[in-house]
Amino acid sequence: MVRKNLQLTTYNLPPNMLEIKNVCKSYRDRSSVLDVLKGINLSVEEGEFLAIQGPSGAGKSTLLHILGALDEPTSGEVLFDGANLYSLGESERAKFRNLRVGFVFQFFHLLPELNALENVLLPGLLKSWWERKKVCNYAKALLERLGLSNRMRHLPSQLSGGEQQRLAIARALINKPQVLLCDEPTGNLDSENGKKILSLLKELNSNERVTMILVTHDSDIAANADRVIHLKDGSLLG
Repeated sequence: MVRKNLQLTTYNLPPNMLEIKNVCKSYRDRSSVLDVLKGINLSVEEGEFLAIQGPSGAGKSTLLHILGALDEPTSGEVLFDGANLYSLGESERAKFRNLRVGFVFQFFHLLPELNALENVLLPGLLKSWWERKKVCNYAKALLERLGLSNRMRHLPSQLSGGEQQRLAIARALINKPQVLLCDEPTGNLDSENGKKILSLLKELNSNERVTMILVTHDSDIAANADRVIHLKDGSLLG
C-alpha cells in the first residue's frame, strides 16, 4: 500500500524552469544520417505535470535523455533555471544529473546485488561522509512512505514489479530533485500496479510540486498530466 501525503523538500524556481530551444539530434554513420529530433521548442513551468506522447520511434526517450543531460543534442539549447546545460563541463552536468533531476525508467535499472535500501542510497553516495547518515535516514523514510518499510533488506528479485518501480521512484527522490523524468514508468507493469504508480506520481506533483515530465505512447496514461504534447517523427505536432 502506498502511503499518502509524502513530505518532500523541493526548491522555488521561476516559471519556465526548463526551456528547450530548437533542439535537434542526429545520428550519423558513413553512408546516412538519421534525424531523431527536428527543431524541438518547448517550455516547462515549475510544478507542471507534462506528458510527451507519441508512437514508438518518435524520439520521446531521446528527448527525455537530452532534458536530463544524459545525451547531448546535435544543436540547440537546453536551459535549466536559466543555464544552458550543454555549455557546462561534463563534471558539472554529472552533478546536475545527480542533484537536480530524478530518473524513473520502464525497466527499473535496479542493481540486483544490492538490497532495496542500498539501491535507494546509491545516488546519495556523492554526499560528504558527514551527510551520509542524514541521507540514510531519509532513504528509510522514503521507503516507509512508499509502502516498502518491510522490504528494505530485500533484493530486487524478491520484489514485485510494482514494488520495484516504487523502489526506483524512491531512488530518484533521494537527492530531492526539482524534476522527475519518467520514461514509460508503467510500461513494464500490470494495469493495477500501473494505476498505483500513476497515482503516486500525481501525488508527488500536486502535493509536493515536483515537476514531472513523463513520456508514453498511451493516451490514457498521458491524460493524467496537466498538459499533453505530441511527438511524431522527431517533431512536435500542433
